[in-house]
Amino acid sequence: MHPTADVEPGVVVGARTAIWDHVHVRAPARIGTECIIGGKTYIAGEVEIGDRVKLNAFVYVCSGVTIERGVMAGAGTIFTNDRFPRATTPDLAELRPSEVDEHTLPTLVREGASIGAGSIIGCGIELGRFAMVGMGSVVSRTVPDFHLVVGSPARTIGCVCRCGEPFVRCAPGEIPRARDAHCPACDRVYDVDATGHVTEHAGGPEVEPASGAGGGAS
Repeated sequence: MHPTADVEPGVVVGARTAIWDHVHVRAPARIGTECIIGGKTYIAGEVEIGDRVKLNAFVYVCSGVTIERGVMAGAGTIFTNDRFPRATTPDLAELRPSEVDEHTLPTLVREGASIGAGSIIGCGIELGRFAMVGMGSVVSRTVPDFHLVVGSPARTIGCVCRCGEPFVRCAPGEIPRARDAHCPACDRVYDVDATGHVTEHAGGPEVEPASGAGGGAS
């Protein structure tokens, strides 16, 4: 942990996790094992981060966000948790609370997903397993497993392998389709049905079973 980092009492940090300069982590956030938390990143309370997560510099993770294992968020990624925010009550007499309240909408980033630098992630949505968000995108709706999305608002332009290489492409916003599609980099095989749902072929390289955030934190 860098000496300039501010990690509040009550935060749980897993073994072999590196927290870099001027990071602020609020309690009672939980961070898993073998993570990298880049400089100047902010992590609010009520955030759960799984094992082997990489948050690059200047990432803003607000309350209500859950990040599963193996996720990467590029520099300057911003999460949000309120669709219709106001600073005060309607009569302007007092500030609205900044912590979790009835206006907070959760966001779930599933295992293996990647978020490009400078992206903004809306609330009340899910980024699917091994999904990939292109840099500078504004994500306002749920992204299916393995889908590659770009733009503002972000739209599907194809599907990516576990290794990150695209294995099928489509016009922006169309439903990708493929059968026995081989990843050009690692030769894993996928099917993409008429709804855009991606299925991995059995018999590919072995992977760990799915798990949620925070496993292994101590």
